[in-house]
Amino acid sequence: MSHRTRIASLAAVALILGGCYHVTVVTGLPEGTTGIHKEWAPAWIFGLVAPATIESAKTCTSGVAKVETQQSFLNGLVSGVTFGIFTPWTIDVFCASSSKMGAIPAGAEVVKVAAGASAEQLKAAFEEASERSARDGKPVFVTF
Repeated sequence: MSHRTRIASLAAVALILGGCYHVTVVTGLPEGTTGIHKEWAPAWIFGLVAPATIESAKTCTSGVAKVETQQSFLNGLVSGVTFGIFTPWTIDVFCASSSKMGAIPAGAEVVKVAAGASAEQLKAAFEEASERSARDGKPVFVTF
């Protein structure tokens, strides 16, 4: 193997293993003290087959404040060793604080849904909230 080939191979390995996947989703609810931690949530074929859904309702009785999904260095190393067939993720679910459940921050945008609203009205309300949030870059709350 030539010197250039070795350098190119090492550079390719460094690029592949150097990137760590990390996504954080924040719901706007204040964080509580409980949560769920999955260190090696199994995913397959470079993450095309995602890990199983984490059922948080029993643990997070006041809702979810934040979810972090990442592929740590060790997760990425295992993925590389298995040529992407097994691609584990680390998932953290942070439960919301029960003391502030339902509290909407002052000045926040709100879309109100009338009691007894039809499925069409509910769909329209969530679409409106989604569009306003995407347009303004701020959370929009839907109240019932």
